[in-house]
Amino acid sequence: MLYAEAWARKIQLNMTFDMVREAAQKPHTDPLVTVAIRSDGSVESVTFVRPSGVPELDAAIRRIVQSQAPYPPFPPGLARDYDVVEIRRTWFFDMAVRLY
Repeated sequence: MLYAEAWARKIQLNMTFDMVREAAQKPHTDPLVTVAIRSDGSVESVTFVRPSGVPELDAAIRRIVQSQAPYPPFPPGLARDYDVVEIRRTWFFDMAVRLY
């Protein structure tokens, strides 16, 4: 849980909103996205459980996730038990990128 929260903070605190600003102005559904992170912090996959309905926005989300990689490696206890962690969040856009 702590790793997932740190991952979300990294996405939200970096200047990633510029990557989606234009696409986020189009009518869309708040996308639900699952990101699989390997124990070394690399991205295994980005899967849309519920896409936004705006292909440019979904592509921008993929770019945001990839642009912030690599993420921190798993702490020893997490790495001992898991090779990959899936983090699922709803992405919301107002004046910034917010993950819930």
